[in-house]
Amino acid sequence: MSKTSANRAGALFALLGFALFSAHDVIVKMLGDTYSVFQIIFFSVLFSFPLVVLFHLPDRNEDNLMPHHPIWVFVRTCSTVITAVAAFYAFSVLPLAQAYALMFCMPLLITVLAVPILGEQVGAHRWAAVTLGFVGVLIVLRPASTALTIGHVAALIAAFCGALSSLIVRKIGNEERTIVLMLYPMFANLIVLGPLAAYSYAPIALEDIVLLGCMAGLGFWRCSASLKPIALERPRWWPRCIIRKCCGRRSMELFCFKNFPIG
Repeated sequence: MSKTSANRAGALFALLGFALFSAHDVIVKMLGDTYSVFQIIFFSVLFSFPLVVLFHLPDRNEDNLMPHHPIWVFVRTCSTVITAVAAFYAFSVLPLAQAYALMFCMPLLITVLAVPILGEQVGAHRWAAVTLGFVGVLIVLRPASTALTIGHVAALIAAFCGALSSLIVRKIGNEERTIVLMLYPMFANLIVLGPLAAYSYAPIALEDIVLLGCMAGLGFWRCSASLKPIALERPRWWPRCIIRKCCGRRSMELFCFKNFPIG
């Protein structure tokens, strides 16, 4: 497959993955009213393991799970864990409109960080577009009339670490096995968040177990899509906002077990 075809296929997979992941955000918002962020992440990752195993059973590659770029894999693993905690917390305490407005910074930060990490050349017109993008985020958020909280800081941290994680995949994705890029962050989430989840544990209702299972499936497919080869400029957040706007509050209530503020 040519590089152009690979980038096009990667873009389509990413659009599909992030479109599906918009439903994931809604479930996080619902569960965040009852359970701690650590418990939600822990069980959603735990439920993802069977999917990962089934997905990689046909893989006959004899390579082991040792990464070819251990430092980059370690940095990506840390950034992925931080992204999950920060994003889940932001979605649970902020209206989704505000969380999305701040996380719109992610593609802008990808462009900025691509210069030192990938050595990309960013022209003046792209810097102007990035600047306008940040201005757009401020216009949507309206900081003068919105009280900034730790939830807003968490959303910005999630955007930064998510951008870093995406760029590392771009840098080493052609040389690292997909299973390596998936399993290391998953094990790190279980090891780091397991004790915190146990400390803040609350009994999980049956319907919420179903929602956690849906989260696991959506998160798995989102992760699989985001690990496909893909060009730097990708409209990853727009499908999620379009789906959310099309569904609306009333449509979401038809498919969910609880009512919650969409924002």
